[in-house]
Amino acid sequence: MGMFLNSSVPYEGYKEVLRDTYFVDKTLLIKELIPYFGKRNRYCCITRPRRFGKTVMANMVGAFFGKADERDGIFEKLAISRENDYKAHLHQHEVIYIDLSKMPKDCRDYERYAARIQDGIMEDLMAAYPDLGISRTEAVWDVLQKIYERTEGKFLFVLDEWDAVFHMPFISGGNQQEYLLFLKNLLKDQPYAEFVYMTGVLPIAKYSSGSELNMFVEYDMITSEKFSEYFGFSDAEVDQLYEIYQNEADSPKFSREELRIWYDGYYTAAGSRLYNPRSIVLALTDNQLRNYWTSSGPYDELFYYIRNNVEAVRDDLVLMVSGERVTASIGHFAAVSMEVNSREQIYSAMVVYGLLTYEDGAVSIPNKELMDKFNELLLSKDSLGYVYNLARKSEQMLQATMAGDTKTMEEILQFAHNTESPILSYNSETELSAVVNLCYLSARNQYRVEREDKAGKGFVDFIFYPERKNGDCIILELKADSTPREAIAQIKEKGYALRFKGKMGESPKYTGRVLAVGISYGRATKEHCCAVEVLE
Repeated sequence: MGMFLNSSVPYEGYKEVLRDTYFVDKTLLIKELIPYFGKRNRYCCITRPRRFGKTVMANMVGAFFGKADERDGIFEKLAISRENDYKAHLHQHEVIYIDLSKMPKDCRDYERYAARIQDGIMEDLMAAYPDLGISRTEAVWDVLQKIYERTEGKFLFVLDEWDAVFHMPFISGGNQQEYLLFLKNLLKDQPYAEFVYMTGVLPIAKYSSGSELNMFVEYDMITSEKFSEYFGFSDAEVDQLYEIYQNEADSPKFSREELRIWYDGYYTAAGSRLYNPRSIVLALTDNQLRNYWTSSGPYDELFYYIRNNVEAVRDDLVLMVSGERVTASIGHFAAVSMEVNSREQIYSAMVVYGLLTYEDGAVSIPNKELMDKFNELLLSKDSLGYVYNLARKSEQMLQATMAGDTKTMEEILQFAHNTESPILSYNSETELSAVVNLCYLSARNQYRVEREDKAGKGFVDFIFYPERKNGDCIILELKADSTPREAIAQIKEKGYALRFKGKMGESPKYTGRVLAVGISYGRATKEHCCAVEVLE
């Protein structure tokens, strides 16, 4: 075993995952990879947002095929063990496993970064093939070619986080080209490369001609159906994990539906729903719903993508934060093009990084975990202009609602109407809903806010579920060219307040007041009217 050749790293890494209570068996990916071996299309690059299981699967591939010493039989009870080719490939390949995010100590330049990889592979090869007269001065690809010519030995490459160098502060544009050339020399059309499995977040950079890495077939989450079931968790998989959670947790603290609200919302190219796997596992393990995935990066990461062209996306943000989908044309976001300026580039990058989800030609905020971060963004960045100003008013709006101060509520809504933005033209109920949502943005710190939630005999515009059992509940209905009293009458007639009641024979879910809020807007008068009533 060496540092890169038949390393124990992927084996030990995958064994750790197997010990997890909330393990999901995705070993059948191995079955789908084997037919590529030795073929012309043997170069596979799978890209997904971070924390979507890329490293877990890379470790699995390296652990299964590599010749690292196995004493535990970790694959014997997994799905792949029932396949015909299981024993023919288990630990039968020379695997070179490289985590391209790793750096040498005190690394401050590309030369030291690259030397760690090339020198490490060279040392492993010299130890494994001592009789071939390998010289340290030779290029690693020349040595691999020599081994192939003299022994007919081939190698399986597993490269994790191929795009990590594009985020390293000391890497220049020239270094990026050196890196791409290194990968080309190591892999492209090399007869010793039996199969190459590569993962990352960013799609491989494409040039108009002569692309260094054009031998790879890329499989992303947006356009590629193949391999989609192996990254992220499906509804059925989360159902199984939630059943384990109910049996394992001393006192389960959240429902299966709450798990969906927090972490669901991504889609495969085939249209299947996906959950963020890291967040699911941590929530079940901790017995707590909170922000896990985005806590690995600051919410300013969201602002990074829109800072160069706030005006292009500002109105869209208002719609998306209110739960709407926004039509967008999504293209590939190349690794060598880190600057994003146009609306299309902004959304493409945010989808690639998992900050937005994409389905049927539209982008949206996938779940509560991300929605909370977008809320923080709107409340913190004054460069968002009117959006920021309205969001800052939202705390006052909530206080006025709780106090039944309809005059202040109407003044805030009028302030919203007087801002100069196309979204506030109120040409549709969607626009009115988006503005009202913005005016109540800070309420999300205390409430789970649902749009068009099924309640009683119909669908309510907004329903506010308090985080505390003794918090006040809010039902909000919007009316155009009507009166707020008619809106409240509809709340009563449809029995929307039943959502806050417990099942028959059970204690109520909430003990606070239930407020019915009606908001109307007159298209002719351009005025808002509000009413608040405590329901009995």
